[in-house]
Amino acid sequence: MSELSVNHLLGIKYLCKEDLQLIFETADHFKEVINRSIKKVPSLRDITIANLFFENSTRTKLSFELAEKRLSADVVNFSAASSSVKKGETLIDTVNNILSMKVDMVIMRHPNPGASVFLSQHVDSAIINAGDGAHEHPTQALLDSYSIREKLGEVAGKKIVIVGDILHSRVALSNIFALKLQGAEVKVCGPKTLLPKHIESLGIKVETNLQKALEWCDVANMLRVQNERMEISYFPSTREYVQQFGVNKKLLDSLSKEIVIMHPGPINRGVEITSDVADSQHSIILNQVENGVAVRMAVIYLLASKIKN
Repeated sequence: MSELSVNHLLGIKYLCKEDLQLIFETADHFKEVINRSIKKVPSLRDITIANLFFENSTRTKLSFELAEKRLSADVVNFSAASSSVKKGETLIDTVNNILSMKVDMVIMRHPNPGASVFLSQHVDSAIINAGDGAHEHPTQALLDSYSIREKLGEVAGKKIVIVGDILHSRVALSNIFALKLQGAEVKVCGPKTLLPKHIESLGIKVETNLQKALEWCDVANMLRVQNERMEISYFPSTREYVQQFGVNKKLLDSLSKEIVIMHPGPINRGVEITSDVADSQHSIILNQVENGVAVRMAVIYLLASKIKN
């Protein structure tokens, strides 16, 4: 397969297994590029990309921006906090104004689920979803799978547990889709109040005992509790959450095997994982950050090549 089956990256659920394989193979190439002394390639010199972030983001925005600049694209940054959106401008108006500046691709993060799908139906540019509400975050799932593949050789047949606030997490949903597509076994673990009601219908299992979940898995992907998305309290206290679902070095050392620890960031150190876990040899968190740039370069490059055609 030499090109993606889609014209936009709206969610993992729209991709096939061959798309993932093509993205990872392309990312392998770009990972080699970003480790050279000259980290730029002229691949997208004639492409203009707009980064539209209607929600705050540090890591994802920086990662996309770095990926775009490594590919020599022209980059326009747009932050909704300081824009006419505050004055009541609609999403379509905002985007049309940016498109009238002849933009080829839009990277968008938006608080509303489905915003990127809506956008793709109304504009001609290629759209990359950088997170829509509690729905999907496809590039995070891609870089997570890529990091597992790099560490363990492949994703197929591996046992992955996603721990924490599954209910409010777009990372969890995208990861479940991506891991299942590649033939991994997936479990989720967290307080019952933070697990979506029909989560098993996605073909995964639920485990509410953290120790059992960690004994079972090859990889634990630790998610933070998303307090900013909560209007009510989902568990009695942070202290109680830490006791039941926090991973510390003592717990890791008590397991009968070594497991890999991942985290999409930002980390609440001392809540979902302690510092001695985040900074241990079990952790591939910094590899995830590095791989994020290579994977995003791959996605942008592959979608841009469809624009050129």
